[in-house]
Amino acid sequence: MTTKKTAQEDNLQELESALTKTERFIEENQKMISIVIGAIVIVVAGYLAFNKFYLQPKEEEALSQMFMAENYFEKDSFNLAINGDGNYLGFLDIIDDYGITKSANRAKYYAGISYLRLGQYEEAVDYLKKFKTSDLLLAPVKEGAIGDAMLEMGKKEDALSQYKKAYNESENELTTPVYKMKAASLLESMNKYGDALKLYEEIRKDFPESAEAATIDKYIARVKILMN
Repeated sequence: MTTKKTAQEDNLQELESALTKTERFIEENQKMISIVIGAIVIVVAGYLAFNKFYLQPKEEEALSQMFMAENYFEKDSFNLAINGDGNYLGFLDIIDDYGITKSANRAKYYAGISYLRLGQYEEAVDYLKKFKTSDLLLAPVKEGAIGDAMLEMGKKEDALSQYKKAYNESENELTTPVYKMKAASLLESMNKYGDALKLYEEIRKDFPESAEAATIDKYIARVKILMN
């Protein structure tokens, strides 16, 4: 019993000692602590003010300016979408004028796809790589579009790598079978029939309701003949 009481007293003494040291530290460094807390408050207040009074208005302005470029994009008027029409800004202008906004980031995707459609593949790759997204559908589409551009430039291995990124990015019914199909077709063109067959069979097994699965049997049959 005495031992237990002694231990408790020791613990109390240690706690009191620790509190005393803390109090002494605060007293001795009160000015420094006040400066640090003040700096943190200023940084937080500055960040909130920056968002409210600069970034949000800039974002709203960018959205309104990009409307016509998106409209041209939807109509396949890719040159006008990229460069503007003299009255409304194009995607390149949005990127330059509103660089830190979400709209400018999205404009990089639109610019990349527009260049891809225009056959300017290096520019397409450049802008698509700059585009950042965590969207479950848009992320694989970005990687796949880079693959399309690489393939058009004759860079088959790079294209294959991009298609693999695209179908591994986020497995879903919409994009995964599309890019597995593209990868399989490319592998077949490279005489890698076993790898192509594996992907074709995965499409049939894992995505039976997809558009790609509807005709997959003929691809499987063909690649088996080529393997023999």
